[in-house]
Amino acid sequence: MDEHDKTRTLARYLEETLARAKLVGKARCFLQVIEDLSTIEKSDAAVLLMGETGTGKELFARAIHYLSGRADGPFVALNCGSLPDTLLEDELFGHERGAFTDAHLRRSGLIAQAENGTLFLDEVDSLSARAQVVLLRVLQDKKYRAVGASGERQADVRILAATNARLDQSVQRQTFRADLYYRLSVFTLSLPPLRDRKDDIAELAAHFIKKHAPTERGPVRLTPAAATAMLGYDWPGNVRELENAVIRGIHRAKRNEWIDAQDLGLPLPNDEQTEGGPPPGAQTLKALKQQNIIWFERKYLMSLMTECRGNVTHAARKAGKERRAFGRLLQKYQIDPKGFAFPAS
Repeated sequence: MDEHDKTRTLARYLEETLARAKLVGKARCFLQVIEDLSTIEKSDAAVLLMGETGTGKELFARAIHYLSGRADGPFVALNCGSLPDTLLEDELFGHERGAFTDAHLRRSGLIAQAENGTLFLDEVDSLSARAQVVLLRVLQDKKYRAVGASGERQADVRILAATNARLDQSVQRQTFRADLYYRLSVFTLSLPPLRDRKDDIAELAAHFIKKHAPTERGPVRLTPAAATAMLGYDWPGNVRELENAVIRGIHRAKRNEWIDAQDLGLPLPNDEQTEGGPPPGAQTLKALKQQNIIWFERKYLMSLMTECRGNVTHAARKAGKERRAFGRLLQKYQIDPKGFAFPAS
């Protein structure tokens, strides 16, 4: 096969994979990740997906599953950051009736539920030292024991893990086991942030408008000002934040055909100059400092609510604040949690 034929074959694979996996994008760095799937989908080995919050790690995990030989089996997801250490074994392995005080019925764990399919472990970097040992045992032996069970069972499941942390650095700091890291990273996928995919923003926005705009409303479009605002923004919450902005825009525009820049609710870089005061050069240090704090707090809260998908309790915990105090902050900046809640795609 000559180079021209190889190029055409690759182009056809990329086009077909994007359609089958319901992935949107044409930026070179994004297509490189899609090309890497051609190797990963043929294997049954573990995959570590790395990328910032909101880059689509679960979406890519689902793509790996549905492109693999396990596509007819279940896809089961677990957010490791939301699970107390004491419940990990019960959640993964399940338990037998009478295994502990409240175990009135036998319960299957996630590994059994994902049999012949894929188990996706999100925020794997948040696993405690004990939890890492538990997971390592499954990866090494392909066996597990339900809580209260007398015998072991076979783990017929492919493990995909995701993190927004640098696990290699965690290994160096000895906060993450090196042997578990190497077991999880047989293959690695590094997902690019949206700021490196500026060419994809218009296509992604159109995709989310089609997904979320009510069909009876008719066509909904972005004004040139809204499109410009999207291209000029860095998207710290990545694709998830973009989807939330589109959802806000659709609802704020109401029955209008056009979504304008202000409908998106983006924390624009010059917000500190729109608070009613004079330009920075004419302000005192104290006034300028206060306005920068306002801009930073609002941008931080918007990014955090995007990451937590509108879950105030989860966001407050990540911010290190009590839920009530965090709620007052949201009210202060007129941030509605409902604008950030949407189903995982």
